[in-house]
Formats: sequence, structure tokens, C-alpha cells
Amino acid sequence: MIKRILITGGAGFLGSHLCDRLVEQGQDVICVDNFFTSQKSNVVHLLDKPNFELVRHDVTHPLFLEVDEIYNLACPAAPGHYQYNPIKTIKTSVMGAINMLGLAKRVRAKILHASTSEVYGDPTVHPQPEQYRGNVNPIGPRACYDEGKRAAETLMFDYHRQNRVNIRVVRIFNTYGPRMHPYDGRVISNFIRQALAGEDITIYGDGSQSRAFCYVDDLINGLLRMMDAPDDFTGPVNVGNPDEFTIRELAELVIELSESSSKIVQARPLPEDDPLQRRPDIKLARENLNWQPTVPLREGLARTIDWFRRVDMGGFRAPTPNY
Repeated sequence: MIKRILITGGAGFLGSHLCDRLVEQGQDVICVDNFFTSQKSNVVHLLDKPNFELVRHDVTHPLFLEVDEIYNLACPAAPGHYQYNPIKTIKTSVMGAINMLGLAKRVRAKILHASTSEVYGDPTVHPQPEQYRGNVNPIGPRACYDEGKRAAETLMFDYHRQNRVNIRVVRIFNTYGPRMHPYDGRVISNFIRQALAGEDITIYGDGSQSRAFCYVDDLINGLLRMMDAPDDFTGPVNVGNPDEFTIRELAELVIELSESSSKIVQARPLPEDDPLQRRPDIKLARENLNWQPTVPLREGLARTIDWFRRVDMGGFRAPTPNY
């Protein structure tokens, strides 16, 4: 059966890949985006498809559509962007969730919410399982995103308990791949852009802080499996790659794969509340979704670097001064 599927933030990095997959499946896809940090070029190849529709809209305002499923992905996700307008960021998370849940309630649609590993803050438990409640500074510079996403999860479960809305909550860990915005300020896009330009690779702190990086194709597989999971599995569920690397190791690998002459320099201290460790426990995803990532970091980085080589950097602008 063909489903009518709404994707908020559909022209963003993750959203555009999700649009691709669902359009390819033959679903009727409505992509909604306000183009704050996204690029229309991410979905321009879909505009002539009869089962794809692009709508410019801000999810902090209500939306009235008839749909079967909703993927709620809308929100700036890179620190430089979500800290640029923190009030707008938390409004996007909270009011956007309220508006999409209201839509799901009215039309009895299934809704998947893209939460984040940032709900764990700077974790004191490693790796992070879903039952860990986190270590978040509620008044720090990252709180607009961290607490906004935590509040959105609260709303999802309250709508589920009170109004029986069919929800799924996915906590997304660091993801990378083609269509990352070159100026999104994330560590992989920063390092690749610097390496290809022959500039110094700038790291925060001494580079010993660690992250786990999931290739975008694996992540999209996880979202699709979660949407198709039995209704009694609401999550939250971690979706990410459990293989952990230090930031310095990542920088060295980017230099090697891009054949760059760049040097690694310690440019700045660690930002306030920046987590020292981040790695998902994906036991729940393995058991309930039969999902785990398959693309190793070396392979995924090679594909991402190839995409960065082919795109015209002049076609991108930094969405905010903070990158």
C-alpha cells in the first residue's frame, strides 16, 4: 500500500537521504523545510518526481495535511547553528513537536521523532544505554538543543499515554556522509574541508575526547526499521555506530584518506559542556529492529571525502556566523 509520508526537515542532511529512500520505494512523500540550515539542492533531483512534494514551512507553526506517517526531523543540529538563535532552537524542538503531534493525533498518523544523543549530556555512564537519564546542564549554552530535545521526548510519551498517539523515538548519534553541509561546524565536515584546502586541522582540547560515527545509509536504515517496528516498541532507541574513535584519530584518518599535507593543531580549548565521551549502547536496536551499522569509518569517510571533492564549495554559504 502506498503511504503518504511527511518529513519535517526533509531538505536537510538526514532528511534528504530519507526522502530519497521513500521516493524510491514509491511512497508519496511531502518534504517540509524552512531552509535555515538545509539546502534546496539536496532535494532538487526529486522535484520532477510525481510522488514528491516540497513545501517551505516552519514547524513552529501548525500544519494541516492528511498523512499516514510523520518523520519529525526538523531542528538545527550543529552547535554553531543551534546556539546562534537558542530561543528559536528550543521553540523548534518543543513547538515543532507539539504541532506534529497535534497533526498525528488529528489524522491518526504514526510519528517518529528524531531525538539525539545530546539528551545524555556529558555522560557519566559509558557507553550510553537508553535507560541512562543523562547529565545535562539545563542553563548552559547547549541547553537550548539538549533540553529542547528532552522536552520533545516528554511530549511524545505524554501524547502517547494521554491520546494514544502511535509514536517512535530514536536517539541519533553522530552521523556523517554525502550532503553534510560543508559549513555545519561538525567535526567531520570541518576536518574534510580543511584537509582538502591544505589548511591546518584544528582540534579542540588535546583531541583525546571520543565520538562514534555512523554512516548516513546505516542511520536511514535504522529510521525505516523503527517506523516499521511493532507498535508496542515506542523506544527511545539508540541508533548510532558503537565503534569509538578519538578526535585526533579521526583527524589523522581524514588526512590519510584525503592525501592532504595538513597538520593537526590544537586551536581552542574544549567548548563549555562539550562531552568527553559519546558512544551508543545499541543492544535494544539489535534485539528489536535487527539493526546494526555495517559501514566502517574508513569506508564511509572515503565516500564522504569523494563527495566533498566533487561539490562546488562556492554553492554553499555558512547558515550562521558560528561555524
